[in-house]
Amino acid sequence: MKREFVPQSPACKSLIRCLYRSAIGLLTGLALVNCAGHISSHQVVAPSTTHSAAMSDGVTEPVTDGSPRRMRLITSDQYLNTLAYVFGNDIRPDTHFAPLQRTDGLLENGAASAGVTAGQLEQYQRIAAVVAARVVDHEHRDILISCKPASEIAADRACAAMFLAEAGRLLYRHPLSAAKVNEVAENATMAGDHLNDFYAGLGIALEGMLIDAEMLFVADMSEPDPKHPGHQRLDAYSLASRLSYFLWNTAPDDALLTAAEKGDLESDKGRARVVDTMLASPRLVAGMRAFFDDMLGFDDFGILSKDATIYPSFADATAADAREQTLRTVVDHLITKRKDYRDLFTTRDTFMSPALAAIYRVPAASSTWTPYEFPADSPRAGLLTQISFLSLHAHPGRSSPTRRGKALRERLLCQTVPTPPANVDFSLINDPKSTYHTARERLTIHRENPVCAGCHKITDPMGLGLENFDGAGQYRAAEMGTLIDAAGSLDGKEFTDAAGLGQALHDHPALTSCLVKRLYSYGTGGAASSDDQPILRYFDTRFVEEGYRLPDLLRTIALSTAFSAVADSHTPPTRAMKAAAELSPRVVAAK
Repeated sequence: MKREFVPQSPACKSLIRCLYRSAIGLLTGLALVNCAGHISSHQVVAPSTTHSAAMSDGVTEPVTDGSPRRMRLITSDQYLNTLAYVFGNDIRPDTHFAPLQRTDGLLENGAASAGVTAGQLEQYQRIAAVVAARVVDHEHRDILISCKPASEIAADRACAAMFLAEAGRLLYRHPLSAAKVNEVAENATMAGDHLNDFYAGLGIALEGMLIDAEMLFVADMSEPDPKHPGHQRLDAYSLASRLSYFLWNTAPDDALLTAAEKGDLESDKGRARVVDTMLASPRLVAGMRAFFDDMLGFDDFGILSKDATIYPSFADATAADAREQTLRTVVDHLITKRKDYRDLFTTRDTFMSPALAAIYRVPAASSTWTPYEFPADSPRAGLLTQISFLSLHAHPGRSSPTRRGKALRERLLCQTVPTPPANVDFSLINDPKSTYHTARERLTIHRENPVCAGCHKITDPMGLGLENFDGAGQYRAAEMGTLIDAAGSLDGKEFTDAAGLGQALHDHPALTSCLVKRLYSYGTGGAASSDDQPILRYFDTRFVEEGYRLPDLLRTIALSTAFSAVADSHTPPTRAMKAAAELSPRVVAAK
């Protein structure tokens, strides 16, 4: 049976409360350092050469100040992925955190303005307690802890310091200072002495580290850029973190931190070698799954529901597999086969599971995922005709050309559809006795209403192209006995069916520029601004030259000066900083 330590003594409980208050206080400390724009105190090897702005093919990267200095909360997946890397997959707890606020199309952008409430910190503490207890239990301690204590029934400061320094380097994404190692080792020593148990004391110290602000927040630490006097760049460890969260959706591994320590990230050749290694790693799959899951808004699958009386074949397993199908398609097309990004919206290649076969009305080849190609005469072509997009952007009991058109505009073209007015009359559309048989007929009401026409004219003409698919994504030729007309247009390009819509989207210039914008903001940790337009145009140009291949675009962004540059400005505190400050009694004392 696994041993999980539950503190009982008053001394132990007092220590845990002390560690908990310390973690809250550290949230403030990190926020204030970020606010003041202080330079990192990490030990960084002096740079040899900086990354050149000149790229291949004669195209030159425009001069830019880079992104603002940010402090952002790591996402729940990033937190859990880090725990899995440091301690093993069997240590990774199965839990979920409150979602971030979607900003400029991405949840990841919301991390730059997210704080930690007392309730959320308690959730982190509960997870930390479980993880720490597993690390030091009899099943894992000999594997995960590299040293042996002199006695298991007494504190061993030297062994505790060794383990906590090793783990802390990976958890905090930089080597711990001597003072920090001394602090966490002292926590382990105090707890071990009180409990007469080395491993229990070590677990308590580790628990405190897992709710430390340096674990929960990624703070951009900068240093002077020797190539551009008066300008700032990310220090080596901050750049390692930015690269790792961008490409892998987790904290830097040992090799990446070692590269930062050696100064490899501060030379053109060294940084290129590191980035190429990261792009060749299997972890790139997990990183890009996370990005596209965010970009496509698949977090909404958590609240997706369908009317079981109307769509009896659509179950929870269907929704989960619909999400997985699209992500598998994306990874296979863009990473495994290195194909043109635009072709995602016209390809007939995908994967099939038994749960999805019932919705697609195709034979289930096996009990697991298998490659599948829709035949040439199939109405299915591209991501827009997959169950994920069709079901996610529809009502529980019917389709929605407006929702689908809006999602196409906002998710894939980075265009904003205005919020509908509060006094819209839906009675004629929702009336079951209406004489309007198809969605096209019903939506004519809104397109002819001056109050509604502005929005519906930019959503419905393309959303109607998907009307051959009902609210669950099943194909249908007619609605209420009337044949469906799936003709439409996308910004002047007309089509007659869903496949034509996919081709129109394939050819739309905003499709690729939207991906570029989303990737750059995702990688730099915040929404793009008007100042980013020159660098975004440069990335667009390179993307075209590279044949719209995702790995090449990732490399271009990761190796750009803009990716590592830090705007030398003191921006107002974000909500994350304010929330951290409000949590801490230290701020009150300072006032």
